[in-house]
Amino acid sequence: MGHIATLDHKYGLLQRQLERTVTGAPPSPRLLEILRLLYSKEDVELAARLPLPLTDAKRLARRLRLPLPLLVDRLSAMAQRGLVFDVEHEGRRYFSLAPLALGFFEFTFMRTRGDLPQRQLAQLFDDYMREDAAGGIYRSVFEGPTQIGRTLVREESLSERQTEVLDWERASHLVKTASAIGVGLCACRHLASHLGQACDRPQRVCLTLNYAAKSLVRNGLADPVTAGEAMRILEQSKESGLVQIADNVKQRVAYICNCCGCCCEMFHAVHVGNIRNAITSSNWIMQIDRPKCSGCGQCASVCPMRAIALTPAGDDAAPAGHAQTPQHQAARLCQELCLGCGVCVAACPNRAISMSPREQRALTPATVVERMLLMAIERRRLADFLFDRHGPVSHRVLGHLVAILERTPLPKALAAIRPLRSIFLNAAVAISPKPLVELTRETGDEQANR
Repeated sequence: MGHIATLDHKYGLLQRQLERTVTGAPPSPRLLEILRLLYSKEDVELAARLPLPLTDAKRLARRLRLPLPLLVDRLSAMAQRGLVFDVEHEGRRYFSLAPLALGFFEFTFMRTRGDLPQRQLAQLFDDYMREDAAGGIYRSVFEGPTQIGRTLVREESLSERQTEVLDWERASHLVKTASAIGVGLCACRHLASHLGQACDRPQRVCLTLNYAAKSLVRNGLADPVTAGEAMRILEQSKESGLVQIADNVKQRVAYICNCCGCCCEMFHAVHVGNIRNAITSSNWIMQIDRPKCSGCGQCASVCPMRAIALTPAGDDAAPAGHAQTPQHQAARLCQELCLGCGVCVAACPNRAISMSPREQRALTPATVVERMLLMAIERRRLADFLFDRHGPVSHRVLGHLVAILERTPLPKALAAIRPLRSIFLNAAVAISPKPLVELTRETGDEQANR
């Protein structure tokens, strides 16, 4: 019995390491069952010792006291199963433990796999995500102003006069300028299909871009496609009423999801977990020309956020609870819920809907590092993000952190750095040194060349 207890302890250590990731992994017997199905007993001990940030393989081998070829072989095999991140840059390999969200959950269902009991895993994941909707995985991943995904407005929903849309807000630009593109199954609809709950929208529409595409294609988790093929996938997705949600960064965007409101876990966080800001909106918002609105309800039926309702025409108040005929109704928007996706524009037969710029633009992090730092501060996981690594924190990461703390309200900044016990970081909040911020803040071109 001793070896069973020891093995259970190792899976418990892995669960605790996953809980320290920026998006977290709340403890649960169901999560432990998932880990036992995904990680072999040979791999679980190594996985629990892996750092959270990407780490150079040579440095990692020294710290773990394993021969470099053996370590790379083992981690490469785990990357092919979607359990670790594997990135190549300038001839060097970098590895890190894959988190649950934007990690091994998606990788488990981005392809049909004969090496895993996917139906059993689908039920376990579904149960795990819903067992504590008020304070479980949805809160862990999505509770905070900074989110992992942001909405892309449909470019065709904008009038020719509207030129405010920027390149990083355009799905077409992200696809056409990507250094590599991959496509896989939508993990959420694929999971739902194993439970008999999937909608009839297409599944092979999950696009990965740039460094993420190179990694997933190399490990067999996605298929390579051209920019032209990716654009056709986007058009197919739009025709099916899907919403384009991208990596919430401006530079080196890693993915574009094509999401439905019924299967997507991000939308479940809104509808089941009641986290209204689980998806960052675009910088656009829907406008209704109520005199043109016939009250047909097409816009309400396609809105993935359920942000549109029919109310008495000419009356801005909510319905009084009595039935109204469509001829006497008009669409009304809940602005707090509108993502600015533009799906409703295509659905309106009367051209009564348009998109207008938001008065206040959404804050979009420049890079993945900046986004993760913001999320770590908001979720009180900054110490784990900075110091769960094999080697010193780079000046670039510290530069990003100082710039973020400089514009963070003082109480929140102090709460974020309190666990660090760092004289440097406390000083950074106290004096916000402008020269240091400027020296360490990089332009988009400099980031792209690195």
